Amino acid sequence: MLSDALKKTIRNIHQQVADNLTDYKPRKSQNYLVAEIAKTLAGEYHKSQRICVLEAGTGTGKSLAYCLGALPYAIANKKKLVISTATVALQEQLIDQELPFFAKNSGLDFQFDLVKGRHRYACAQKLKASLAEEPAQLDFVPLLKSPLDKMEKKCLEQLVTAYTTNKWHGDRDAWADTIPDKVWSLVAGDKHSCQRQLAEHQHCPFHKARNRLNQMDVLVVNHSLLLADLDLGGGKILPEPAKTIYVIDEAHHLPKITREFSSASATVKGTLEWLDKLAKFNQKLSNTISTQRAIGMNFKLADAITDTQKELKKARDILDGLDVTYNEDDVYRFKNGELPELLSNLSEDLSDSSLLVSKHLSKMHESLILDVNDGDVKPHKADPILAESGVYIQRVENLNKLWNNLNKGTASSPHARWLTQQNYKNHHDHLLADSPIEVGFYLKDKLWQECAGVVLCSATLTALGNFDHFAFESGLAGEEGVKFLKVPSPFDYPKQAQLLLPDIKCEPTDKNFTKRLIEVMPEYIEKEKANLVLFASYWQMKEVAQGLRTKGYNLLLQGESSREYLIKQHKKAIDKNKGSILFGTQSLSEGLDLPGKYLENLIITKIPFAVPTSPMEEAQTEHIQNKGGNPFLSITVPEASKKLVQSCGRLLRKEKDSGRIVVLDRRLVSKRYGKAMLDALPPFNRTIE
Repeated sequence: MLSDALKKTIRNIHQQVADNLTDYKPRKSQNYLVAEIAKTLAGEYHKSQRICVLEAGTGTGKSLAYCLGALPYAIANKKKLVISTATVALQEQLIDQELPFFAKNSGLDFQFDLVKGRHRYACAQKLKASLAEEPAQLDFVPLLKSPLDKMEKKCLEQLVTAYTTNKWHGDRDAWADTIPDKVWSLVAGDKHSCQRQLAEHQHCPFHKARNRLNQMDVLVVNHSLLLADLDLGGGKILPEPAKTIYVIDEAHHLPKITREFSSASATVKGTLEWLDKLAKFNQKLSNTISTQRAIGMNFKLADAITDTQKELKKARDILDGLDVTYNEDDVYRFKNGELPELLSNLSEDLSDSSLLVSKHLSKMHESLILDVNDGDVKPHKADPILAESGVYIQRVENLNKLWNNLNKGTASSPHARWLTQQNYKNHHDHLLADSPIEVGFYLKDKLWQECAGVVLCSATLTALGNFDHFAFESGLAGEEGVKFLKVPSPFDYPKQAQLLLPDIKCEPTDKNFTKRLIEVMPEYIEKEKANLVLFASYWQMKEVAQGLRTKGYNLLLQGESSREYLIKQHKKAIDKNKGSILFGTQSLSEGLDLPGKYLENLIITKIPFAVPTSPMEEAQTEHIQNKGGNPFLSITVPEASKKLVQSCGRLLRKEKDSGRIVVLDRRLVSKRYGKAMLDALPPFNRTIE
């Protein structure tokens, strides 16, 4: 239960923060959020499962709400607070603005830091080795199909110089200029080459950053890093789940990112090639290890590699002889995730043999680390070998993950599986891929049942006005004690915005729809104001843009310049009172913040229905049909409804904003599902022609 003392503390902190916030206005919705978060975490709704799911509209102030509701409770109960986001922009906002302000004005004594994955930091040993004439790591980076050019070499030299002179501390995000991916892949840290046990590595950029974490009360991470920790069993990168309160902001991304994290893929012929290199490296690694045990491990690893190669060659022959039809993207999806019998039988053997490769290689890797710790092998001799074996360990782990996933049955835990034809060194190769269709069970087992408490929040978690779709996807459907809350925005929607559905006499399913858009668009563009026009496809956007440009319209078009440049030019034009027309797709709309005069006229050309073209989406559709469901109503419509709400959310960003939304898709009124989508939108002042 929430004690009276803690309630008083939260109220006092809220007042102190309010006193120092410019233009602060008390909001019932925010106060409600704070109270519900605190009560949920204190166990007032369920003794053990303390989870609340919050949809908080734009302008609610949800980050302040979860700081007020969760942080005092976490500190009072000696728990860590982990805030996980999907985007860098929100991380920066929390670290640079929200948390410093809260720390300064709340009266709470706490420390916070941003936690990044190892790959965001340079490896000191790799920096040192990178300027050698033929750095060993060049052979292991898929991106490096050509040598570094002059600019890339210069960048690499600048990184090394800055690091060795203490002018840069190895954090990629702290480098003033852009570091090309090809350069960064040469020097980035990885979990196998960067060893905390080695004295020299204690001062590596990554380990220096990690050493600070134990002193922190609040850690800001991204969803991928959170999942990486959970996959290791929790408490390996971040604090133990049982001792942690999690705030998962931008939670609508979590199911998709979890699915991507649980997926695996690998080529066949490409894998055979690097296994050949590993077989040769095995001897080099064995020769470096000082103990006699290396000989036995060397033979075991060699046998496991040989077995894996033998089975992979069988897989290669099976796939080469497969009589299937690939689509225009050179992809073939296995129906119901069922592999051909011969390949299915091989998957168990490949899962076992690749696991042995991983096991024996890791043992040799660890033996060399022990030798360095004991002083039997010099660090300068071991470091490049450890870096090399680290790359191989990562590859073997991924290979084992793929074949282990392919070895699992599909009845209880459905998987999408597909094959992609690729060109590889003047001949073809096959990329095998596997991805779970449902990931709710993973989150339930790894997080919901293990953590001290969790708050999931976003501006868009409901679909068609309820949480059913998100609850199912995230593994929260039917779970005891989960509190679902939908808190409205403080905006006065009827006064601030008009929603117009013009009768354009043509629906998107009509073959003349694009032509009709070109004809009617000038009626709804306000040339003197800031316009954003959102499309459901690049093709249609380009066609309409071409048609309007022939009519003299000056447009800023997504894809023709970077997102940052387009927004900069858009704002520049508005600042000069010239008006601007920005064209983009759904990907441009999410996270786009154009407050006030920077967006007053939003045009949505059609409901953003996703077309199930990817093998993953096709497999989801098939899975629902197999269960007797309707994929269109259970996936397509809810997802489109959510995206439509997100798109409309671009217009009003602050309480004084105003403008108009024009939707040129008559299906919102002509189709049965359209009414539900329309009702799920904020209560704008509607005009339906």
